[in-house]
Order: sequence, then structure tokens, then C-alpha cells
Amino acid sequence: MTHRIIPVDPFDLVIFGATGDLARRKLLPGMFHRDADGQLLEGTRIIGCARSQMDADGFRALARDAITDHVPADRLDTQVLERFLARLDYVTNNVSDADGWETLKDVLGASPQSSIRVFYLSVGPALFAPIVEGLAAHGLAENGRLVVEKPIGHDGASARALNDRIGAAFPEDRVYRIDHYLGKETVQNLIALRFANALFEPLWNARHVDHVQITVAESLGVEQRGPYYDRAGAMRDMVQNHLLQLLCLTAMEPPYHFEADAVRDEKLKVLRALRPLTGHDALAATVRGQYRGYAKEAENPDSHTESFVAIRAEIGSWRWAGTPFYLRTGKKLRSRLSEIVVRFRQTPHQIFSDLGAPLSANALIIRLQPDEGITLSITTKDPGPGGFRMRETPLDMSFAESAERGWRMPDAYERLVLDVVRGDQTLFMRRDEVEAAWGWVDPIIEAWETSGRKPEPYDSGSDGPYGAIDMLSREGQRWRELSP
Repeated sequence: MTHRIIPVDPFDLVIFGATGDLARRKLLPGMFHRDADGQLLEGTRIIGCARSQMDADGFRALARDAITDHVPADRLDTQVLERFLARLDYVTNNVSDADGWETLKDVLGASPQSSIRVFYLSVGPALFAPIVEGLAAHGLAENGRLVVEKPIGHDGASARALNDRIGAAFPEDRVYRIDHYLGKETVQNLIALRFANALFEPLWNARHVDHVQITVAESLGVEQRGPYYDRAGAMRDMVQNHLLQLLCLTAMEPPYHFEADAVRDEKLKVLRALRPLTGHDALAATVRGQYRGYAKEAENPDSHTESFVAIRAEIGSWRWAGTPFYLRTGKKLRSRLSEIVVRFRQTPHQIFSDLGAPLSANALIIRLQPDEGITLSITTKDPGPGGFRMRETPLDMSFAESAERGWRMPDAYERLVLDVVRGDQTLFMRRDEVEAAWGWVDPIIEAWETSGRKPEPYDSGSDGPYGAIDMLSREGQRWRELSP
């Protein structure tokens, strides 16, 4: 497998919240990797912006430590590191302080080489609107591109209000609502798998697909995010964005062309076609769980916040009518695993029924983490003499193993930040997508709150609450194992 490294035009990347965890863990190391691979040209600058009192040298020292901590030693070329650190600058900005905005304006104006400005909001959601309005008030929003992290709102109403405030400063074609799951190699290969091959698309419908499972499992708990997470929960933190985006890419119709709005139009159709879950239907089609010990970590002994969600969803469309989509996500589960499983129907007639064990239905497993790749499970004859025995055989493609030697898989953030620089919005959420997702999620949350039911407890290191297992077993199905 060969890989082309295509440099991008010089740009200024302004990271608000540059001293925070995301910047130190993902953004700064990610941009270092892009520099090491030759994608950042002369004139590219990365400008940290935060409340911390610091000068450019202090920020470079912080970046050096972050890169040393998060970049493997065999990738740490001293010459590249010094070149990267020389790109960095820093501005102290308290958002409400006019002097900070004027300093940022002066720093940006000192670079005639770059006409591309990217403002990355790596901050808490309470600061999204004030920063956007500060950029607009000081003449910095014009021709700039805005990257916004989740969550976009706490519910549909707050999402619309935030989008209104963002839209007053930045037109929609310059707003990039980032979901790092969409930057994963496997997610993009799902699009290629479906629409660049004649093999699967004729089978990609209710006639041939029995059901789809989408799992995002985490082995860790809420850690230091307890009080924040307790205000959100698994539904707002994971389902409303990550899982529904994966569902859209799995279920959408072929776009007329591979370009941003054509792809996002088809994703929006899926969200609007989701069968509404309200009242009793929402309670019957969902399971909430909370791992034992969560309330103490969240510092809320009376917490009703879910750390696990399982949902049986249906899409009311010609392609998918009657095919269930099972979604689940949770913390403190058996293992860290993200995958999409497309389980096909059994063959219409079993000619091998006298040979013993029943044959497994074919399954396509798209792994997002920890090892990105695609597996097709098929039934073959067990080799050797002594009878005709059948077995399940995986056809496995690991992207890391199939890549040329010495190549590393770019992190999702690396890919997405450079997509912003290129002006490619294909893998970013449009405003109407975000609001349509909230439109489906809000009635489920309302049904939970109205019922007063507490989440079902489950043990740390398990597969989640029993109710999620029972939800599938009632339909003669079972979840794919969370292999440790």
C-alpha cells in the first residue's frame, strides 16, 4: 500500500484553550506529526491562546513537553521538533479582555504569507459564543474558519441558540463542527467500501441485512470528568453525536457526488427518517445503566445520570424498513472497543443442516478502535480429510498491517484539522444535522425524566446491564462480545 503526502497551503491555526488537555494530548502532537511528514509549509503558524499568563517561549516549552509525552521516541526527530516549535506563538487572552484581542489581531496581521485562518475552540462549551463574538467584534472572523468541538448545546433549544450566535459571525460554509470519529480511517473506508465497490451495495438493505450493531465501549470510568459528565450522560455525550453519525454513514443513500453537502444531505435524510421514540415507546426501546461506584466519582450520591445506553432504532425508509439498528455505548465496560457490525440474513435454505452445528450468518465487522480494519466473516469448509465440516472464517484487513513498513496511521484530529485548512467540510456536521439529531434524542431523554426510573446498575468490567442483553435476546439476537 502506498501513501501520498500532499502539503497544504500555509495557514494560521489559532488554538483557544491551548494549555488544555485536548491541545496537549492531540492537537500539538498531531500537528507535529503533520510537520514531520512534510505537510506543513514555510509560513504556517500555530498560535496558542488561553488565559494563562505566558510568553511564546513558555508555550514552546509546554508544547515540547506535550510532544515528548505523546509522540513515540522513534518519531521524535530533533531537527523536525525545533522546526515545529519555531512555528509556535502565544497570546494571553481572557476573552473579555480587549487588550488580548488586539494583541491577537496584531500577531495575525504580522504574517502576510498566510491567507488561511483557522480558529479552533478547544474550550468548554460556555466559552463558544463569547469567543465567536469576540472574534467578530475585533474584525477577526472575516474569512476565518471556525472549528467547534462537541457538545453543540445541551438539548435542541440550546443547540439552535448557539448555532444562531455562531451563524451571526461565521457563515455556515466556514463553520466546522468536529466529530473526531468521522476522521478515523475506518469510517472513511466505510464510505469507500459501500460506494466504490459493486460487491456490497446490492446487499445493503433490509432484504439481505438482518440487523446492524453499533458499539462504542470504554473500559475507563468518568475519571476527573465526573461533575461535567453527570450533567451530560452517555446519551448527550456519545449517542447524540458519535453513534448517530456512525449510523448515518452506515445507512445513508449514495450521494450524487462525493462532496460535502451531497454527503451531508444524505446523512440528514437518515436522521429525519429515524422512527420517533417517545413516552412508552422510548422506555421499551432503550436501556439505561450506571456502573457501580459512578455516583461517588460523579460527586453526586443521588445521580440518575446514565453511564450506559442501549437503543433499538428503526429507520423508516424504503431501504431499511423493518431492520433494527442496535446502538450501545458505555463506560467501565469489559474492554475499549468501537465497531459497526452488519449482520446479514441466513441463507434461505440450509443444505448442510445434517452436518452438526448451525452455520453462522455472514457478518461485516468495521473496527474503529483499537485496531482499525474490516473483517468479513464467511463460512468455509474445514480443511483436511475425514468428512465435510464447516467453520466460520474471517477475511481480515488491518489497515496498520496492510500499510507499507514504517508508515503510521494518522490520528483523526490530524486529518480533520488539515481538512479545515483545505476547506473540505465533508466529514464535519452541518447545523441542520446537529439539530435533527437533538430532535430525535430530546424525546427519549424527556421520557426517561418523566418516568423517574433510575438507571440499571452494572458491574465494572462487565458487558453492561442485563436489560441490554435481554433487549436483544427477546428478538432472538445477541450482542457481539466485547473481547478484552
